[in-house]
Amino acid sequence: QVQLAESGGGLVQAGGSLRLSCAASGRTFSNYAVGWFRQALGKEREFVAAISWSGRSTHYADSGKGRFTISRDNAKNTAYLQMNSLKPEDTAVYYCAAPRNYYSDLSRIGINEYNYWGQGTQVTVSS
Repeated sequence: QVQLAESGGGLVQAGGSLRLSCAASGRTFSNYAVGWFRQALGKEREFVAAISWSGRSTHYADSGKGRFTISRDNAKNTAYLQMNSLKPEDTAVYYCAAPRNYYSDLSRIGINEYNYWGQGTQVTVSS
């Protein structure tokens, strides 16, 4: 079992930046890939980015490519999502998650394969 806790959300103006953190506790964090998801009000939860257990592989949704960067520090049991050039449409609750099983291809991990979830952190981008 892995417990995840997000932080770093807040209110930012369009064009600004935020760095979200996902702190893990419980079982060995470095055993798991990590994904970031977001859910806007009235919409379904959607994939944002994922990173492999080692940090060597990453995968992004088109919405974040070139603006968002996912990273991790296994020594600190923490994953990050650096978000730059934020837009009002990035407003959502952001969640980090981890799949129980190993997947060699991050792009093939569906949302239902993520077993462990944090409670979410609100990101609001004003225009």
